[in-house]
Amino acid sequence: MELILGFIGLAVLVVFYLRRWLLRKEIPQQQAIEYSGELFAVGAATLARSGPDTPRQSVIAVHGFVENFLYFTEFYKDPALELILFTSADYHTPVTRLKPITPDWATVPKARPGTIAYDADVLNQALEHLARGQDVRVHGHSRGGAVVLEAARRRPDLFEQVEVILEAPVLPQGKPCAEIPPHLLWFVPFVLPFWQQQPISPRNKAIWGPLDDRRKRSLIMGLPFNPRHCSTLMANLKDMGSWMPGTGSEIYQNVKRGAILVPGNDHVLDPGAMLASAQQAENLQVIEIAGGSHFVIPDNPESIPPLPA
Repeated sequence: MELILGFIGLAVLVVFYLRRWLLRKEIPQQQAIEYSGELFAVGAATLARSGPDTPRQSVIAVHGFVENFLYFTEFYKDPALELILFTSADYHTPVTRLKPITPDWATVPKARPGTIAYDADVLNQALEHLARGQDVRVHGHSRGGAVVLEAARRRPDLFEQVEVILEAPVLPQGKPCAEIPPHLLWFVPFVLPFWQQQPISPRNKAIWGPLDDRRKRSLIMGLPFNPRHCSTLMANLKDMGSWMPGTGSEIYQNVKRGAILVPGNDHVLDPGAMLASAQQAENLQVIEIAGGSHFVIPDNPESIPPLPA
């Protein structure tokens, strides 16, 4: 019996140390492009800016959970546009030869990396110090929508004249389509390597919506490789799980114009909860996309309001 208990104890110890290693192990980067714009480091996050010196319009794009900014680059490709692309804290920035500068105005957020609050502070610095256009749009997809709302709550003065686009967003009082119980969340570091081996599989295929578009498939194939560490992925999940039920609809008062896009066939976030929350946003247009997936830009780009002419 003592021998059996010893083996059990050793097995438990091995599992705990393996999990700890998986959480800290750096995830290899899979996607990167040649980039000729400016790169700025703000704490553990990165901002990329391209476009003319005196633009009329600026767009700041905030990617979602396990995404990267390549999600936006095809949609916002007008060279006359100033495009500021956000990379969340401890995520791979999808550019080759990454050499960001740390500007004098950059301040490391006080919140923990991996939280919506941390990224919201970085977004506000981008809005305050980088955006040069007369008209400014801030576009957040999925978790990026929560980052935009949190940023506006922290600095409503910066959002007085800003148009916000919240695409299939994480919203106050929203919820995921499938809740992950806390005891199962513990096992995510062991599941991630299997997801990396087969990012699109028969088990998860319904989540992604149509997969005919080659570029969309490529972006989805890169999802499990975009965070730098599994610990960051875990921090994102836990923080979203507390932010949604812990945030009230009064947060919408801090954004003055724009739209919330709610896909009717979202298999990542619950469409009913998303719509019920969006309808509390008095200043924003609610755009329902019948049959739309969580990925509006590649599947229903015509649903996104155009930039002012």
